[in-house]
Amino acid sequence: MMNVTYTTWPVILIPYNLLPWLCLKQPFWMMSMLILGPKSPGNNIDVYLEPLIDELKQLWTVGVEAWDAKAKTNFTLRAILLWTINDFPAYGMLSGWSTKGKFACPYCNKDTDYLWLKFGCKHCYLGHRRWLTANHKRRRNKTSFNNRAENRAAPVPLSGAQVQFGKMSNKRKQREEETRWHNWRKKSIFFELPYWENLLVRHNLDVMHIEKNICDSILGTLLDIEGKTKDNVKARLDMQHLGIRKDQHPLVQNGKYSLPPSKYSLGKEEKTYLCKLLEGVKMPDGYASNIKRCVNVKECKVSGLKTHDCHVIFQKLLPIAVRDILPDDIVIPLIELSRFFNAICSKELSVDDLDSMNNSIAVTLCRLEMVFPPAFFDIMMHLPVHLVEEAKLAGPVCYRWMYPIERYLRTLKGYVRNKSHPEGSIAEGYISEECMTFCSQFLDDVDESQWIGLIA
Repeated sequence: MMNVTYTTWPVILIPYNLLPWLCLKQPFWMMSMLILGPKSPGNNIDVYLEPLIDELKQLWTVGVEAWDAKAKTNFTLRAILLWTINDFPAYGMLSGWSTKGKFACPYCNKDTDYLWLKFGCKHCYLGHRRWLTANHKRRRNKTSFNNRAENRAAPVPLSGAQVQFGKMSNKRKQREEETRWHNWRKKSIFFELPYWENLLVRHNLDVMHIEKNICDSILGTLLDIEGKTKDNVKARLDMQHLGIRKDQHPLVQNGKYSLPPSKYSLGKEEKTYLCKLLEGVKMPDGYASNIKRCVNVKECKVSGLKTHDCHVIFQKLLPIAVRDILPDDIVIPLIELSRFFNAICSKELSVDDLDSMNNSIAVTLCRLEMVFPPAFFDIMMHLPVHLVEEAKLAGPVCYRWMYPIERYLRTLKGYVRNKSHPEGSIAEGYISEECMTFCSQFLDDVDESQWIGLIA
């Protein structure tokens, strides 16, 4: 609102012992603390979390005396912190495992299959053949991948006891020696909780942001949007440097590079068709925002998409749009990827479906590796391979993603009245809202005309 970078971090507790359709409702949440801005706390977030961790340890070991209104007796209330819900950069701040660099994947850890791109000057994450079955034919396919057969098994995530081994040393020599094979930047304060190392899912991968980043990459590459496409001169030079897909290597003409058309390259008519489809679609009220405002048909560009816009486009509209303008070897993996996210986002998941999804996502990513350049495979394109195993352990992602939290952040922003001290406005607005919620839910027998006097 002030055109100034300002970061405020609310820490929200969500009670999961409520009914499923109530636990994610804002009136039942508890904002335990508000970390002040104007900058992100970074790895020092543990300093702010110490009071919360102390209370969580007390709730687990000692408990607090509470009143059971139904049984009319006192009992000892205990609580456990199941996991954290956050976006991927915050994942690194809370867990201590840096989500940048060659070991960016917290599940693959030191076995992350990374590749440094010389011209793109960034890491890409390939090697999804490791998740295929042992006798799958693509494991022996050399020409379509990195000119090598794949015989390795999928990486095994670290257990809680192994995570503790990764703590950093204060001695410079020992720290430099440790950082050669892992990505730990600190030992998370959550490990002070006596049960934390025994949890199988400690920090959730956020499906909302993963889906949005993948959707942006696909649309940017198909429409060749400057700054968003993953297929540019640097990407083609990296392919030439790696010696793969010689038919797509850049050509030099009059001192300038020209890029041969690839299988996913769209002409002017195809780009216009895709943009017109996105612009002309009409959704039911409340189903999606006005996607038309983000589409520029004349310039064949799509910009300003929100997370839910990408959710709708990727799962519902993109499969319809690409099936008539792209060849089958591009359309099939894109539709399969869309169906995967549609299935993983459902409210009910069965074990049999999860097993089949776990096999299908590995095949889909391998098919995408065969057609898209290595620069396309940033860390967000790699993370879907871990979503199924996480869903097996923690349940449907609709109870563990950022959509309801992002909506609540919008509510907190609406409390701001004094822009020089936004935290004070948020705290006052939250307390007032909490008082009104208490009155409306627990004082049913009180006349509404008396609420003002009670609150005062």
